[in-house]
Amino acid sequence: MFIDSHCHLDCIDLDDYENSFSKLIDIVEQSDVEHMLCVCIDLYGFDAMYELVKNYDQISLSAGMHPTHAVGDALTVDKIIQYVTKDKVVAVGETGLDYFYQKDKPEWQKLRFRHHIEAAKSVNKPVIVHTRDAQKDTIDIIKEESAKDCGGVIHCFTEDWTFAKKALDENFYLSFSGIATFKTAEQIREVIRKVPENRFLIETDSPYLAPVPMRGKQNQPAYVKYVAECVAKERNMSLEHVAAISKENFYNFLKNT
Repeated sequence: MFIDSHCHLDCIDLDDYENSFSKLIDIVEQSDVEHMLCVCIDLYGFDAMYELVKNYDQISLSAGMHPTHAVGDALTVDKIIQYVTKDKVVAVGETGLDYFYQKDKPEWQKLRFRHHIEAAKSVNKPVIVHTRDAQKDTIDIIKEESAKDCGGVIHCFTEDWTFAKKALDENFYLSFSGIATFKTAEQIREVIRKVPENRFLIETDSPYLAPVPMRGKQNQPAYVKYVAECVAKERNMSLEHVAAISKENFYNFLKNT
């Protein structure tokens, strides 16, 4: 049974599923996906996300604000804590730094990232980190804010082994997405081969980044098996072992171990 450790169920276009969320979930369950972590990218959309998934025990939630989402009011630690202590919320984020879309490297991104880490430590839940074109600042803030204390994950991992080692040293997991199946992703596959067995997760980041052979289609949690197949091939493991160890890692990640 697979775990999709990072998806955005509230962003999936249900036109592909007869406008029925339950139809989507039925398809996911038939694909041996045991659990999904539905990740928040906008706190002000959290309530709607919660209403969508509240009746599904196989779906847990995070709460946070994506680094590319600018907000008009200050996002304080207390404000984040109000959300991350809600029912079904098991992690904080996603948060982090994105200098690809925010090329001016705004200071509010760094401050918001620090606030998420402080909130995560306060409630003893792991933090989900997005990083793009921001390797040094991401690691620096993780270290400066002692994120090792709450642990976390670098989701949709796209960096190199040097960055990976630094993240692992700070009590972070690495989560691999459909990008790992792309022809141009040899750098990521190198990390897949090297990461310790007890420190990786698998995800879809759906509805984005559908893996080969579904590339070009809307992504969804059932496609996490293609990521698992990629990991199995690169690590010379059985698919069953990848499913089992990534599942164990996911629950350990939530325990901050």
